[in-house]
Amino acid sequence: MKKQFIALLAFATISNAIAQDGTVIIQDPNDSRVITTGLPFMLIAPDARSASLGDMGVATSVDGFSQQYNPAKYAFSETKQGIGITYTPYLTRLVNDISLSYLTYFNRINEQSAFSASLKYFSLGEIVLTQDANDPGVAVKPNEYAIDAAYSLRLSDQFSMAVAMRYMRSALRLGQVDSNANAGSTFGADITGYYQSEEEAYNDYNGRWRAGFAIQNLGPKFQYDDGGQDVFQPTNLRLGAGFDFIFDQYSTLSVTGEVSKYLVPTPPIYGDEYQYDDENGNGTYDDGEEYDDPINTNVIYDGQDPDVGFLTGVFQSFGDAPGGLSEELREFTWALSAEYTYQESFSLRTGYFNEADDKGARKFFALGAGFKYTTINVDLSYLFSASKVQSPLENTLRFSLTFNFGDGEYNEY
Repeated sequence: MKKQFIALLAFATISNAIAQDGTVIIQDPNDSRVITTGLPFMLIAPDARSASLGDMGVATSVDGFSQQYNPAKYAFSETKQGIGITYTPYLTRLVNDISLSYLTYFNRINEQSAFSASLKYFSLGEIVLTQDANDPGVAVKPNEYAIDAAYSLRLSDQFSMAVAMRYMRSALRLGQVDSNANAGSTFGADITGYYQSEEEAYNDYNGRWRAGFAIQNLGPKFQYDDGGQDVFQPTNLRLGAGFDFIFDQYSTLSVTGEVSKYLVPTPPIYGDEYQYDDENGNGTYDDGEEYDDPINTNVIYDGQDPDVGFLTGVFQSFGDAPGGLSEELREFTWALSAEYTYQESFSLRTGYFNEADDKGARKFFALGAGFKYTTINVDLSYLFSASKVQSPLENTLRFSLTFNFGDGEYNEY
């Protein structure tokens, strides 16, 4: 009966996968379609403003935390220098000691250029490892962090670009559990660009266009232990555009849209390869002994081999989805946001983020506000999940602080 079921399944689902050498590949229906990478904490929004706008920042106006999404924006900063600090609790429904911390600094060197740097630290809290009930255990603190620096250059009055270099280290594999475990580390780079138009007069208001792009975490694969599997960095493409409705000297409404996509290979559909026998010529499967066990496992049924270099993976990522163009389009996440600012001292924000159900199913709404008092900016945000898959940041209130030095030294508006 088992042989007949396998034969029927093969005939019903992949009769077109019969090879000329007399074999057939039976697809594994449990294959995952979600793209996974190492160092996923790199894509978590670290600050409250970008979080309240739906995890976007490549084309929003410049702020102290632009390093995360698009450091090219710093070349348009009206503030000479700034320091940003933020702390985000993670998985608060389960534990109270997992968190993401972020520290950033920028300095607009002159009219044309700026320098910036940041430290991003993700702590998984304290874990006590024990051998038995009488063992007091050993406390370990797995963590990940990234250190980066960027240089931004104004190429014209309205357009700038930036290059960032980054070192990333992940110490999630515990040596107390696996003697072969080592901290994984690698280097990466960002290439970003930002456009901001002059203020233009329309019928009932003035307006300003914004646009940006970023290729993030572009670098070699790495391993978590000696002889382990190479994993990709979370190489990511972001594209965004927005418009500022400037109603008067006090009120501005900014709307922005952004799309993003992993630039790593899509997992192919794997299957098991069985010997095929068509002696009677009618396309049915014999239930002989040759079908008891596959002659080969983990054969690619559809898609492309993901075991490639990181640069090959970037180009392959645009055309390797087994589902063709429709699946490639589902790999894009998108977000929309609106931000109302009054007298450049108070802001209300909202955003929505969407990811396809078979690519992670992240969907959420976000709300936030911002306050400016002399040289200090205070931002906060709150997230509401709109998916059956709950967000680890759901019902988490996030705060960010920015300290500005030389505010108003440059005039861009």
